[in-house]
Amino acid sequence: MSSCSSIKNVKYFSNIPDTQTISGLANVEFVNPKILPDDILFINIQTVDPNATQVLSMGNVQNAAIGATSTGSTGGQTVAGYHVDHSGYVELPVLGKLKVSGLTTEQAREIIRVKAAKLYKDPTVNLKYANFKITVLGEVAKPGTYVVSNEKVNILDALGLAGDLTIYGKRENIVLIRQEEDGSRKLIKLDITNSEILNSPYYYLRQNDYLYIEPSKSKAASSDAIQNRNISIISAIGASLISVIAILVSTN
Repeated sequence: MSSCSSIKNVKYFSNIPDTQTISGLANVEFVNPKILPDDILFINIQTVDPNATQVLSMGNVQNAAIGATSTGSTGGQTVAGYHVDHSGYVELPVLGKLKVSGLTTEQAREIIRVKAAKLYKDPTVNLKYANFKITVLGEVAKPGTYVVSNEKVNILDALGLAGDLTIYGKRENIVLIRQEEDGSRKLIKLDITNSEILNSPYYYLRQNDYLYIEPSKSKAASSDAIQNRNISIISAIGASLISVIAILVSTN
């Protein structure tokens, strides 16, 4: 019974019987994230004039991005892009300062395209996050902050980047910490042992989300067992040393 309980607690989507196939899950709508101050955006503007294109893209400078890339390399990273200042503006060569905070990448792309079209013929704009980052902490193989190049990231993607949960991670009690646009923070409990997570409005993550995986009671028990074993070993070594010293003293 103990073994069966352990397997059930470790499996993802454990509410799905082994012999059953579930289809027709609800289509969770992906909500495009809003650009926030301190985001870094890669913006590339193409025109029919190569010289103008080069000038317009000069602002993609290197910026520090803490964490790991989606390829798994760790340490401090730099990404090329435009920094969104604390007032929510980016400053583009020739085009000047444009307010982009509170917009999706699609909306910001269109605003920049309209602005560029006043000066150049048929410009095209490519805009994406350069520092879309998520942090995974707790009982995972590789806890840390991960910078990804795709803004459509779900909770399973994030756990995959972090090397999956350890055997001690509580799969039914994952905490998502999210900062809202008004600056407030929200804590949400997620359960990946239940297939309903695929229907959750929190299935897709947002920029700067934190995931915390709580350790199970067995982790604490295991740590206590290791500590007790070490104390026993140290005590045994100490007793042996005392015995040896006593023998040496008595022989002298």
